[in-house]
Amino acid sequence: MSSSGHGHTPAAWTGVIISFIGFCVSGAFMVLGNVPGFWAGIVLIGLGAVAGGLMRAAGMGQEPRRAKPAAPAQAQPQEG
Repeated sequence: MSSSGHGHTPAAWTGVIISFIGFCVSGAFMVLGNVPGFWAGIVLIGLGAVAGGLMRAAGMGQEPRRAKPAAPAQAQPQEG
């Protein structure tokens, strides 16, 4: 699975790190009962997704994989 290189790009790492910080902020303020702090963390989660998407659009993400064309089916002789 690690040979596929899934997510090993600057865009993916940046988006995940920003979103993780948002989850931590949101969770901490939820426990503290601070509603504006909770929503600030939710905004950070969204900013992580936006930052990752913009970086991917700028060429710092993984190239999309193209599906290989299917090989034509060959007739198999039947044993009988």
